[in-house]
Amino acid sequence: MVLILLVAIPLLVHTTKGGTTRSTASHYEMLGSCKLVCDPYTTSQPGQELTAVSPPPQDYSGKKIKSGLRGPPGIPGPAGPRGPPGEPGKPGPQGPPGPGPGGYSPSLYTPKIAFYAGLRKQHEGNEILKFDDVVTNVGNYYEPSTGKFTCPLPGIYFFTYHVLMRGGDGTSMWADLKKNGLVRASAIAQDADQNYDYASNSVILHLDVGDEVCVQLDGGKVHGGNTNKYSTFSGFLIYPD
Repeated sequence: MVLILLVAIPLLVHTTKGGTTRSTASHYEMLGSCKLVCDPYTTSQPGQELTAVSPPPQDYSGKKIKSGLRGPPGIPGPAGPRGPPGEPGKPGPQGPPGPGPGGYSPSLYTPKIAFYAGLRKQHEGNEILKFDDVVTNVGNYYEPSTGKFTCPLPGIYFFTYHVLMRGGDGTSMWADLKKNGLVRASAIAQDADQNYDYASNSVILHLDVGDEVCVQLDGGKVHGGNTNKYSTFSGFLIYPD
């Protein structure tokens, strides 16, 4: 009972005084008997509701705002539409004849694969030598723009290369024949007070379809020779599998 009186009496006093203090700019409320809260309200007339006054928004124009931490990446979107098909590759060599009245005869199957090309431009450093002066390219399996021969048919192949060093400055030259990036033959030409020297080598390799063969420098300078073919690269199929 005593607790109810302690709460009710201040509220009655506040209600009695409310009619005489409506012109003031603040509204006071007694909570219990020990808290006084002052709420800022706009001055209102009798019969009007009180509205809260919000502080004006801060102006961030012209100020550098520190960016927050970057969030995790989102979920990958769906796969796009399938692209158009690529261009068809080069036709392969002619296959063996089928079995006839006399059965299969391997001697009738003689695929023709061979190439021979010279080097027109000078090269140096660690470049793949692009023998771009093509003389023979049976089957068109040697590509002069890349300097690589791509195997179209599994079998045993023969390759040889002769590279003319451009010296005169006391340096040496190394040239490697590579199959799929691995060295299979090497040659060196040393500058012993000479302007030119040759490096050459030959190799017999078994190749599978798609294997690539090229000649790459491992230091030094190579003389091109325009169309004189001082430096050459050639190869051919000995027999298929």
